[in-house]
Amino acid sequence: MPSVERQSGTSLSDINMVPFIDVVLVLLIIFMITAPILQSGIEVDVPKTKTVKELTEVRMVVTIDRGQRVYLNDKPVNIHDLGKQIISQSKDAKHQAVYVRCDETVPFGSWATVVDALRQAGIQNVSVVTQPLSERPQAQ
Repeated sequence: MPSVERQSGTSLSDINMVPFIDVVLVLLIIFMITAPILQSGIEVDVPKTKTVKELTEVRMVVTIDRGQRVYLNDKPVNIHDLGKQIISQSKDAKHQAVYVRCDETVPFGSWATVVDALRQAGIQNVSVVTQPLSERPQAQ
């Protein structure tokens, strides 16, 4: 009777990690590219100034775009309902800080109307969002 030799070798049961790592890196790159875009859906070219304070907390942001449309936290809002909506979303409206992002091409009258609507609602802490002014040598 012939004897049958049995192999005691191990099978290939190891998981190949290279494709998994490739997929994770591609997803990481996609999220890194799309995250800044999702941060603010309304495109506004804010004015540039030398003094800029970095925002560290999430606050209420009122945005006025090029078409002079008003948004509260990226949602369109009627200028007459702006104060009511901020008060309804805030716990302490008198001390609530509201940031106003305004496109630099918007007339001053539109910006003043929004700030006036905030003041009439009792909101006194209004700040303007700007970008840092790039330091360029003046050409002479």
